Amino acid sequence: MTDADPPSSLPRLLPDEIHHAVGPGTALLRLETTGARQSLLDGAWWPRSRDVERELPPLITALTEHLGPVTRVGLDASAWNGIPARLVVDDRVVHLDSFPVGDDTVLITRGDHDHFSLMVIPPATTPEAARTAMARAVHADNATQAAGILLAELPRPPAP
Repeated sequence: MTDADPPSSLPRLLPDEIHHAVGPGTALLRLETTGARQSLLDGAWWPRSRDVERELPPLITALTEHLGPVTRVGLDASAWNGIPARLVVDDRVVHLDSFPVGDDTVLITRGDHDHFSLMVIPPATTPEAARTAMARAVHADNATQAAGILLAELPRPPAP
């Protein structure tokens, strides 16, 4: 290692231009394209169902690849089907916390105090609306909370 090489113990930043499927035919993940982390959201996630045990492991694997080990995930208990206390993902225990915070975000914890907030796109969202909402969420100067983005971008049900 030369003097110019950063020590490997430094926390990793969000990668530049990440927008890919977490797994073939599964959820999409998009992360903010700057290391500054000055917007309200660090990324957006579009799961295909509300099944925690099916949807979270590929997300955690993808995030670990870019951010390092994920230690905790916070979810809204009313928005997901049966949240266990923990999952084992890639031979690592990830603790799951459930809060009544709304189903529009998931909180990812790396280490003890480093948090990432991802907007959750509802599974039944159309691809066009999901892409638009995800792009807005990861814009570097985004100052809108996830609920506001979802209300603005997702189609409203027809009036009765």
